[in-house]
Order: sequence, then structure tokens, then C-alpha cells
Amino acid sequence: MKLNRRVFLGTGAAAAASLSAPNVLADGHGKPRVVVIGGGAGGATAARYIAKDSKGAIDVTLVEPSRTYFSCFFSNLYLGGFKEIDDLGHTYGTLAAKYGINVVHDWAVDVDRDGKTVTLAGGGQLPYDKLILSPGIDFVDGSVEGWSLAAQNAMPHAYKAGSQTELLKAQIAAMPEGGVFAMVAPPNPYRCPPGPYERISMVAHTLRANNPTAKIIVADPKPKFSKMGLFQEGWADHYEGMIDWIGEEFGGGDVSVDPSAMTVTIDGEETKVDACNVIPAQKAGRIAEMAGVTDGNWAPVNAIDMSTKADADVHVLGDASMQGDMPKSGFAANSQAKVCANAVRGALTGSKVFPAKFTNTCWSLIDANDGVKVGATYEATDEKIAKVDGFISQTGEDSATRKATYEESEGWYAGITADMFS
Repeated sequence: MKLNRRVFLGTGAAAAASLSAPNVLADGHGKPRVVVIGGGAGGATAARYIAKDSKGAIDVTLVEPSRTYFSCFFSNLYLGGFKEIDDLGHTYGTLAAKYGINVVHDWAVDVDRDGKTVTLAGGGQLPYDKLILSPGIDFVDGSVEGWSLAAQNAMPHAYKAGSQTELLKAQIAAMPEGGVFAMVAPPNPYRCPPGPYERISMVAHTLRANNPTAKIIVADPKPKFSKMGLFQEGWADHYEGMIDWIGEEFGGGDVSVDPSAMTVTIDGEETKVDACNVIPAQKAGRIAEMAGVTDGNWAPVNAIDMSTKADADVHVLGDASMQGDMPKSGFAANSQAKVCANAVRGALTGSKVFPAKFTNTCWSLIDANDGVKVGATYEATDEKIAKVDGFISQTGEDSATRKATYEESEGWYAGITADMFS
């Protein structure tokens, strides 16, 4: 089905259950209180749907330090010159003005699950009846030898969009003629499985136009990656001889970097590079760990409502969750948020809760009008979010199909950002 804004927004109404939920009211105060931490695809969507559908019956607070959200999804297209940075930026004013959400621009620094409070960096405390965490990712210390957050200006990760994305683009533009761009790809699991390889495509697109003798090296600890056949076909068609992907079999997991010298060592062989994108191993955003709901890396959740295994009143969405078969993507976080919002509203007001159903599609752009996609539908089981069926673009597709796929992705972006912020 081709997605546009209208179709995409309509899917939200069907995203959850016909379980009869008890009428659970907040104890000792007026309206039930929901605090949402993280204003991305999961958090903003959950806050909006709870506030919109409860029609003022639930007090919703959204905690997000950034006043402008820059989407990680579609940020690769900025690197490729298909988007401007402002195209990726979205603000929270409508959530406050239209839906009455209390938007707090501050850092959440502690969660007291016994006392049901969230502490803010500014010193304030927020009580809650239900807490929704959608903090995205943090990086695993030491996962790439020689790299730490202190080196992110020399070798950007650009896996949290915004200033890092702008920095990486500037470094690509500053490469000398015939220079070398390197990427250190992450191990599974990580945010947006096709993301690093779409990024390579977009970097190659830029270099082909502006620095055609430049080379790209990818050190990858994995033996294969999402949409591998599609990307490799596209690289051969559009960027022949430019990209050298070094997988696990050839030492792609044996990598160290020296940001001060701008070198990358792969399986003992040192290479001087001119720009380097290091994407480290990942884990749930730190507030989930501080809340005590992770296994050390990710937060295990119940598929039916995204509540954590550690605490039924704390829910974790999107990249930070360990939920089963869904990839870590913006579409997935948005889909999970609708299920969670419906369940939370039902628990707090006694409204109808629909069966949990989930969908996801990940689009990638390989070159101008050469779009590919992969996706699936999912259901909640006792063990996990389980894949029901799926689809993927095929190698050898004609140009009209690929162009239509790219146009579909543009419609989806308009739809999901409206679903989050409008």
C-alpha cells in the first residue's frame, strides 16, 4: 500500500485492543498523571495520543531537553544533499497549545519508582501514575578501541541527529581530492538496521558529484546487514569502485581508531583517513538504566502494552526497548507508542483497550529516485512482539518502481512527523 500523510495518520486508530481494562484511578490526587521522557518518535507520539484521546482526563507531561527535535530518520538524506537541516527540525509548540501537554525542556536525571517521581536537572520533581520512557540510544563505552564521546568532534557518530549530522557533512565536504572516508559500522542490535548503509550511499552520492576519485571504506563487525543485496547492487550500479565493504570474515570487527592521527586500523592494517564516521555499539538511553528497568543494555518489555518486566507502571518505547522481532526504527517507535498510549489510557480511565498490533517499514535511498524498503506486520504474544509477515524490495526492479518507493518514503515522513507534532 502506498503511504501518504492521510493513510499514515489513519493507521493509528487501529493500533491496539479489545481487552477490558479496569478503571484504575490515581491515588490521593485529582486527574491521573502520565510523565513521558523523550520527545522523539515514541515519546512525542505517546504524549500526543494520550492527551488527544483522553480529552483532558489525564494530565500529560513531556520531558525533553531539546527545543527542536531533529529526526535521525531522513538525516542521511541531508548528507546526500536531498534535504536541508531545517527540513529535519520539529518543535513542540502544537503539543502544548493544542493538546494541553505540559512540555518541560529539561533533563530527567533520576526516577524513584517506589515514590513514583521523576527528578529533573533543574531541581524539580514530577509525580506520575504511569511513566513512559522513550530515551533513544546511548553508546557502549569502549566498544570501538580508541574512540569515546570525547572524540566525537574528530570522528562524529552522527547517530543522534542535529549538530553531529552537520559536523559530519562539513567534514565530508572538506575532504581533499581523492581522499578517504571511513565508517566503523555497529554490531547488532542498533538503531535503524539499514541506516549505516543508506549513509554510505548518500556519502557516495555526494562524493561522486564533488570528489569523484575519493574512496569509502566500511569496517563492519557483521557478516551481513539489512538489505545487503539491494545496497550492494546499488553501489555497483551507481558508485562502481568507490566503496570497499570489509565484513567480519575479512577483519571488519577487528578495528581501532586514532582520532588525533585520523587513522583507522582494520585487522592490523592502518589507513590514514580524511573523514571518519564511528557508529559504536548501542544501549538504551541512560534514564532507562537509572530507572532500573534494563538488563544492562536494553529494557525488556511486555509486548501487549510496552510495560517493563521490572515495573508494570513504567513503559519503554522504541530503540531503548527489548521487545522481540521489531527493528529499532522511528516507524517502530511510533507504532509501539500508539499501542502503549491506548493501554495507558485504558488503565487510568477505564476506556476501551484494543488488541496490540504493530507495523514497520524502513525506506532507504541509494541514489536519486532509487529507493528501497523492507517492512513487516507484528502481533503481541506472551513472549514478545512477533513478526507475522513481511516484504522487501527486490533486486533488479525497474526505475519507475524505485522512484515510487522513494516518493512513498517522502509521504511517510510527512505523515509520521504530523502524527508526532501536529
